[in-house]
Amino acid sequence: MSEEPKKIYFSYNDIHQTIKDMAGQIKSSGYDPQLMVAIGTGGFIPARILKTFLDKPIFTVGISYYDSENNPKDSPQKIQWIDEVEKKLQGKRILLVDEVDDSRVTLEYCLRELLKHQPAEIAVAVLHNKRKEKRGEIPREVEHYFYGLELEDAWICYPWDADDILEQDRLSRS
Repeated sequence: MSEEPKKIYFSYNDIHQTIKDMAGQIKSSGYDPQLMVAIGTGGFIPARILKTFLDKPIFTVGISYYDSENNPKDSPQKIQWIDEVEKKLQGKRILLVDEVDDSRVTLEYCLRELLKHQPAEIAVAVLHNKRKEKRGEIPREVEHYFYGLELEDAWICYPWDADDILEQDRLSRS
């Protein structure tokens, strides 16, 4: 009988405060992105909250790496990409946003795709970085790597995935 993986619960307030703190890191680093690219679906909400603090436009990309049972596929696949991508990305300072750096495979894939469009600079912002060995790597061209919190390797339960938000809030406090 396999053991249930440890779960970590976050409330929307936890997420908002973590992103506010991360926005402070980004600003104090001197990196000033011209736009953000949110990896869907996990990066949508963190990017939108980050927009409150950085006031930059958001483009979205859809990348599929997990199947319906949350098992990784052989490799990530594009589901949605940016229209007229060269006009919007070439020569720009980009901040790629996602909710979690788990295996790093999706981040690496998306960064390499974005680098094909010759941005001036590129950086990464993730809400949570898991302390674990990564299968992917951050390309050397990436200027900065920002994260809100570093966590153990556990299952992260985000409020936007909750069926019962009141129970999610209760569990986030325990």
